[in-house]
Amino acid sequence: MATAKDFRRIALSLDGTTEAPHFDRTAFRVRRIYATLAADGKSANLMLTRDEQALKCEVAADAFSPIPNAWGARGATTAEALGALGGGIARRGDDGVAARAGQKAKPLGAVTAARRRAPVSPETSHLSPAGGL
Repeated sequence: MATAKDFRRIALSLDGTTEAPHFDRTAFRVRRIYATLAADGKSANLMLTRDEQALKCEVAADAFSPIPNAWGARGATTAEALGALGGGIARRGDDGVAARAGQKAKPLGAVTAARRRAPVSPETSHLSPAGGL
């Protein structure tokens, strides 16, 4: 079972990851926040694709749930029990959270303008900001 200490160790082992306070949580980022850890260490928020989120929430509904706001609609997902993550986060380097976190950040104006022009699709999902986790 993963603990907050395990989560922090694994997150910081990903190339370029930094740790910093983020409201009442600890954020892990590579250019963009890809995960936050609750102060009590009992839950984490992860920025997943909507497909990853749907799968996790379907397969392990007792452990994963979309964050109940606009971020959740974009893939932000709460892992209620860190044990539900197991070793999975260590494999995120080839796809998913950590890989997307390393993408070059778009200026906010470009993101906003792009959203007005086109609906979010798998091809444009990289335009979703991750700063509000």
